[in-house]
Amino acid sequence: MDLRLLSAVRALKGGGIIAYPTEAVYGLGCDPLDRRAVNRLRRVKGRAQGKGLILLAGCIDTVLPYLAASPAQLDRALATWPGPITWVLPCRADVPVWLTGGRRTLAVRVTAHALAARLSQAFGDALVSTSANRRGAPPARTASQARWRLGGSIDLVVPGSTGGQERPTEIRDGASGGILRP
Repeated sequence: MDLRLLSAVRALKGGGIIAYPTEAVYGLGCDPLDRRAVNRLRRVKGRAQGKGLILLAGCIDTVLPYLAASPAQLDRALATWPGPITWVLPCRADVPVWLTGGRRTLAVRVTAHALAARLSQAFGDALVSTSANRRGAPPARTASQARWRLGGSIDLVVPGSTGGQERPTEIRDGASGGILRP
């Protein structure tokens, strides 16, 4: 495992917040089951408690324990994964409210971004994934932008290239297949 991943996993397991490259922008991430880390990430970003968060994973097996999706919903998502599509799917009743924003659904993505996928796999779980920016500001697209904009508020910036997409990932409704965010 390379030093970037070792440092990131150490930060995540210690309750830290990291910035890491994804398909289009740098993401802010933390351990999704660490309430204090998630609340800290929300404060850094300026994100309301009632808004759900996205979980990013390197493989489907990592997000399945969070989900209560039907086989048809999973098939629809799997047809686009790994890839740059986030799906809002029914989740298990025990998924923490700090991830769902009080809904019975959870936004999840199995990424094709090699570094982000390896990071999730090295961590052994999905990561919270929200754009690396403060509310209302443009998201960071490089490690130096993430460091400059958020450096004092986060624990680590994982260097690497984004996947080159122009726009943040599309979000689709798992029930209808409709596009929630183009």
